[in-house]
Amino acid sequence: MNQAHLPSTGSVEVTDQADAAELVEDIAEDAENPRVPTERLLIVLDIDGTILLQDETLSPGIVEAVAHAHRAGHEVMLATGRSWESTRGILRVLEIAPEYIVCSNGAVIMKRVEGDEVRYERFHTETFDPSEVLTLLREHLPEARYMVELPDGSRLYTEHLDDWNLQGAKQVTFDELSAQRASRVVVVSPDETEQDFVDLVARIGLNEVSYAVGWTAWLDIAPRGVDKSSALALVCDWLGVDPAHVIVIGDGRNDIGMFRWARQNGGRAVAMAQGVDEVRSVAGETTGSVEAGGVAEILRAL
Repeated sequence: MNQAHLPSTGSVEVTDQADAAELVEDIAEDAENPRVPTERLLIVLDIDGTILLQDETLSPGIVEAVAHAHRAGHEVMLATGRSWESTRGILRVLEIAPEYIVCSNGAVIMKRVEGDEVRYERFHTETFDPSEVLTLLREHLPEARYMVELPDGSRLYTEHLDDWNLQGAKQVTFDELSAQRASRVVVVSPDETEQDFVDLVARIGLNEVSYAVGWTAWLDIAPRGVDKSSALALVCDWLGVDPAHVIVIGDGRNDIGMFRWARQNGGRAVAMAQGVDEVRSVAGETTGSVEAGGVAEILRAL
């Protein structure tokens, strides 16, 4: 870029609040104007702690901001640790129907099926034998509660937990649960803290699987090498999207992989303000908290 293309320097123009608000609206209108060229982006949103608060209410302004992003020509999709069964309702609330949805921390990718009604099929599923890691964890966490997601999406669990969506799930013994090939394992120990889980994983090692510790005493385990980033790499390949044109937004340790992937490929990674230091340090940017409408802030600025 030569000097003729650079903005002039040496002066500052102060704009009053009313004019500033009008300027922001003008920028938003330009973004939605098909005659104003914009770079089409793939926007990838985590769910819990990003678009949903802890009580499962929506982050302020998220529905309107997603609609704005679509009018501007961008694609909005979800990448979550949730199972498909716990994700499908969020699509209806956001009024989106992306071609692909990443579930179960990357172990499951759903694809939209063409037809008169919007529906999805399990398009790509990763599986592993969880018996060894489950036996190891049970030695250290005998009181923990365990759940596995099977390749067909059905779920088995050892004990009831209010935080789990157990609709259609089946309660079984630990031995029966650990004998199944799985796409995802969830371990919850109500007596442990988040840091207890972090320390435990560091102490015992989980080298044959991928894992992420949640913001509570919640451990998600996936097949080795599988996380949101591995799934998004596949999605971008199928869609023909350059990862440099991807924005990922999340708040948890299970988002770290996709943060690194996006930044390494020239995309943007945005962490929510309430994320722990470990998460925010990996992202290239930080937006407001989920309570403050941090995602809407990012999307309205596109």
